[in-house]
Order: sequence, then structure tokens, then C-alpha cells
Amino acid sequence: MSNDVYHGLAAFGPGKDALNVKPHSYPAKKFEDYDVEIQITHCGVCGSDIHTATGGWGDITYPQVVGHEIVGHVVRIGSKVDATRYAIGTRVGVGAQCRTCLTCVDCKNKKEHCCRKGIDTYTGVYEDGYISQGGYADYFRCHYNWVVPIPEGLPSEIAAPMLCAGITTYQPLKKFKVGPGSRVGVIGIGGLGHLGIQWAVALGADVTAISSSDRKRYDALEVLKAQHYLNTSDAEAVAAADGIFDVVLCTAFGSDTDWDKLIRLVASDGAFVVLGLPEQPISIKPFSLMTQVAVVGSHVGPPHMIEEMLNFAVEKGVKTIVEVLPMEKAAEALHQLDTKGARYRIVLER
Repeated sequence: MSNDVYHGLAAFGPGKDALNVKPHSYPAKKFEDYDVEIQITHCGVCGSDIHTATGGWGDITYPQVVGHEIVGHVVRIGSKVDATRYAIGTRVGVGAQCRTCLTCVDCKNKKEHCCRKGIDTYTGVYEDGYISQGGYADYFRCHYNWVVPIPEGLPSEIAAPMLCAGITTYQPLKKFKVGPGSRVGVIGIGGLGHLGIQWAVALGADVTAISSSDRKRYDALEVLKAQHYLNTSDAEAVAAADGIFDVVLCTAFGSDTDWDKLIRLVASDGAFVVLGLPEQPISIKPFSLMTQVAVVGSHVGPPHMIEEMLNFAVEKGVKTIVEVLPMEKAAEALHQLDTKGARYRIVLER
């Protein structure tokens, strides 16, 4: 079944009231020859949804349906879409991006996620002015290049968060060639961090979970299987960890985060990867970089790597830890994530 009017739950204005998403009917984007239409069954709730809906990351146009961890089934394909790979009924997913130009240097080099003309799954603007609407809805359609088959053995509620939180943490580990012998630190044991720890362990690295208290020590060591735990409130332990990590994934931050202290954890020629994105600028003293530490960002990952990651999850038994709520409770989910957090990801189910 397919139609040109979708039904979702939208934010209608900036600020915290945006989290009280309400029913909204809206026109689907124009269906094109390269498009796949998905009937949505699941959509993960991401911190990006909150930052975007409230206007924390900048002004947007309302009403806006958020959600970019979409899983569902193919119900329609365009004339130029592979009818075998995307057969009607195939279970597929879409993450934070839904189209790129496919002609620039990055796209040709299989780094489509870096395309400067890319369109995000929500708030993206098409050439005709249409603003993309996300996955807190009944349907979604986009270019097939960003539609990834979900492998058997990976339940939809487990797969959904991997389409953003998963690839956000997996891609930099692959970029920096993490494997046996690598020393990896993961700051923040939450929606991103709990997957980052699992990926690094599965890749064979020596992994330290890093947090500002001991509250998540058990989960980090016994559930996620990190080999070590570092409490950044313990000054002696932090001093002992000076310069020991080849790669640090920073998935969490606070208003008073001491970025220089965290960067000192990285070994010379190592990488400090900023994955959690504050709404305000971060401040780093130049002397923190004198050991040839690279402070870099990372933006999800290309479609082929998303597919690789999902298969790797099945092979290695990596699983998102989720709370599942009905789609109609999206507002409740957003408020919970904003105020209390989740263990470790919330997924909406239709």
C-alpha cells in the first residue's frame, strides 16, 4: 500500500514544548524513479531529535516530524530501483541521511556521508523546496542508495538505533583501524557509548569505559564487556590514564566538561573523536594538541558501511539495549530522554 499523504507526530514550534509532538498529516515528497517507499514499523528516538525539534541546533521550519532511525518494509519502488534487492516486503532501514549527489569526489569515493549536497532524513531541503519529514510516521520514501536491507537475526527494535547511534560509533573505529592491540576509550555510557564499547570489544581492542561516576560500572564491565572502567571524578585514576589511548570516542558532555583533561587521555598521534554534539562551542587550549593529538568530528557513515555494520552485529552478537514504546507515546519518549535518559535507547513501534 502506498499513498501521497503521510501521518506522523510533529513538533510545532521551538523550545521544550516541541517535545509535545502532535498528530500531523502532510504531503509525501514527490515519488521519483530512484525512490523506495517504506511502511514504517519502528523508529529510534535520538538525542538529535530533541536538539533539532527544540531549535537547539538552529532554526528549523515547523511543523517538523523528526526521527532518523527508521525500520520498515518496502511497499513501492521506482522504475530504476533493483527489484530483487528491494523486493516488496523486504525489511529495510534508513538512518540520518536520505540522499546525496552521487557525483562529487566524496560520493565517488564511497564517502557519501560527507557529501556537501546531502539531504538529511528530516529538515533536509530538496531542490523543489520540499522539507524532509522523519520517521515518527507511517511511511517514508527516499533514494534507494540510503535504504539498507536489515539482515535476518537482527530484530527491528535492535537494528533501528544502529542506523544512527550504531554507525556514528562504528565508522570512526573503522576509520582509525581499531583492532587487536588498539587501546580505545569511550566517554559516556549511553545511547552512543554503549554501542561504541561493544563495537570496540568486538573488533578486538582493549577497551575502557569512561564516565563521571561509578553508576554504570556494572553495565560497562559485565554487560557491555569493557575490560576497564575509568571514573573521571577520581583524579588519581585520571592521572594514571594520561596518554594511554590510541582512540577516544567522546559520546557525552556536560556544561562544565573539561575538554583539555579528556584530550590528555589520548596518546601522541592518537585521535579524540567528538561524537556527542553540544549546542554551544567547545573550548580547547592549544597546548592540549602539542602531543600531535588529532581532535576530529565524525558524521554517521556511508551506506555500504551501515550494511557492513549490521552484518557485523549479527556475527559478533552486538545488540542495542532498548526500551520499546508505542509510536503514539513519542512525546513521552522525548521527555524521558530529555530529563531522565534511557537504558540505553528508546524505540517507537507502530
